[in-house]
Amino acid sequence: MTNSGKGQIGNIDLVKQLNGAVVYRLIDLEGPISRIQIAELSQLAPASVTKITRQLLERGLIKEVDQQASTGGRRAISIVSENRLFHTVAVRLGRRDATITLFDMSSKSLAEAVYSLPERSQDALEVSLLQAIAKFIDTYQRKIRELIAIAIILPGLVEPEKGIVKYMPHIKVDNWPLAERLETHFSVKSFVGHDIRSLALAEHYFGATRDCDDSILVRVHRGTGAGIITKGQVFLSSNGNVGEIGHIQIDPLGEKCHCGNFGCLETVAANAAIEQRVRTLLNQGYPSKLTLDECNIGAICRAANRGDPLAVEVIEHLGRYLGKAIAIAINMFNPQKIVLAGEITEATKVLIPAIQSCINTQALEEFRTGLPIVTTELNHQSAIGAFALVKRAMLNGVLLQQLLENQTS
Repeated sequence: MTNSGKGQIGNIDLVKQLNGAVVYRLIDLEGPISRIQIAELSQLAPASVTKITRQLLERGLIKEVDQQASTGGRRAISIVSENRLFHTVAVRLGRRDATITLFDMSSKSLAEAVYSLPERSQDALEVSLLQAIAKFIDTYQRKIRELIAIAIILPGLVEPEKGIVKYMPHIKVDNWPLAERLETHFSVKSFVGHDIRSLALAEHYFGATRDCDDSILVRVHRGTGAGIITKGQVFLSSNGNVGEIGHIQIDPLGEKCHCGNFGCLETVAANAAIEQRVRTLLNQGYPSKLTLDECNIGAICRAANRGDPLAVEVIEHLGRYLGKAIAIAINMFNPQKIVLAGEITEATKVLIPAIQSCINTQALEEFRTGLPIVTTELNHQSAIGAFALVKRAMLNGVLLQQLLENQTS
């Protein structure tokens, strides 16, 4: 009897969360919108919509704006989401530093700072990271109306539901309960996610894939990673991690990868690998205006765009291997759009045609026809993926419900 009662209460709470999320999502994505339109689109009873919007108004999460034009009856008041009063601290944790950005709920960046974090152990890194976030909050306190969440994205393997870091490529971690540590330290809801998967979600909310529900983002940086969006959600396995496109074997006779295999995509499609290939070809006497002193990814991309033969050869070589892996992903997931991210996107004039030619021969015709390959709109917003985790928690009701239950005085 007792268990049945608990289940019932749980179901009521879930229904409350889901209904609140439906209403808030419609206001946030479709606003200005009237209560009548919300009821029609959500299929919720008008009385329920009135009750939920009243709660959202009282909490300051939405606001009423100019009345809509009359359609013959009483003029309906429009509602929009309130973005300026609620703030998020978003962190992109790298290998030796952290980029921390303050966002309002419209994804507008209000402040940003980079903190050096050279620590090589989990405990030391945690202490320094918490100190950096505290310093950032203190520095920009005047810009913060209400801090509703802290979110961190990082390279490695993450258990996103619990915010536990299982693996990082540069330090040893032991089931690091990072979200729990943040919540204990700052008394605010916290989220932890994988950097590339979170970037794909940010692209869906704010960037190049706003207009589609199924997409694949491929980012080349220290390695190659992918984020897959299906039906508007990040595609994850039961243990929370998919998209390791960098470990597709593209050359069985290739170099050894840090994962132990040979010829992984990452041995070719990584900034350091691209720079090393340029150095090798220069040392072999390959004609180029590039010099050994300027073998950085930016200079290589600019040289490729100018038609430098060595740079063009290196970018096309990269494009062929990337194209091979992307074609496999297309055949598996049938996306509506492919998004490329990373410094390498500076050379799109050369890179995209090379990728496209591979896709044209290796992906199913029905899947590749009319499939756009575009570059990220968020390349210079390092921590935007972390903010996307908070946006998702508002839109699915998890954070929204907590804010409604914790009315501020």
